[in-house]
Amino acid sequence: MVLRGPQNLTDAELLAILLRTGTKGKSVLSISQEIIKKEANLSVLASKSLESLMNIPGIGKDKAATLLAAFELSRRIQSQSKLFSNKKITSPRDVAEIFIPLLRDEVKEKFIVVCLNTANRIIKQEIISIGNLNSSVVHPREIFKVAIDTSAANIILIHNHPSGNPDPSNEDITITKKIVESGKIMDIPVFDHIIVAGSTYTSFVERRLL
Repeated sequence: MVLRGPQNLTDAELLAILLRTGTKGKSVLSISQEIIKKEANLSVLASKSLESLMNIPGIGKDKAATLLAAFELSRRIQSQSKLFSNKKITSPRDVAEIFIPLLRDEVKEKFIVVCLNTANRIIKQEIISIGNLNSSVVHPREIFKVAIDTSAANIILIHNHPSGNPDPSNEDITITKKIVESGKIMDIPVFDHIIVAGSTYTSFVERRLL
């Protein structure tokens, strides 16, 4: 099936490749065709939990885990593609919608600088540090080196709180103030600082911390 090219395969054939094997009485393609017929389409299947997938005849725990991983991979690819989808950034919500899916499940704290052009469209995003900000201080020079190299008109600061607490720490506020002051000197303003905490976010602009 793969030799025909994945773009030429039916939903059932794509599903069969993920499931890999059938049962004693049915081929993997037959099982896949029955699943697609019952569930209507792959989107419905992708919304199911591990337990729900395991309740479908022909799908055991291992196959259900494989499907969940494949669907999650697809979601992450779609989310990451939004970074350069030419979407204009007009509000903190625009930023949060892009980065919440990318950061909500991270177990380590990441500090990211996002560069915007004069039309407020994302032209680059780069991870500045990974770890705990209390032990790995983010320096303005690292951020503005990326901004200058990209000819950014302004930048957005983004980092996640793996703890799930959306409130900025004193360290967050101190670092942000230093970066904002450096931006004024470099004539590269900070558009916002977004903290991602699980499925929620905090905007420094909305909280009037910038």
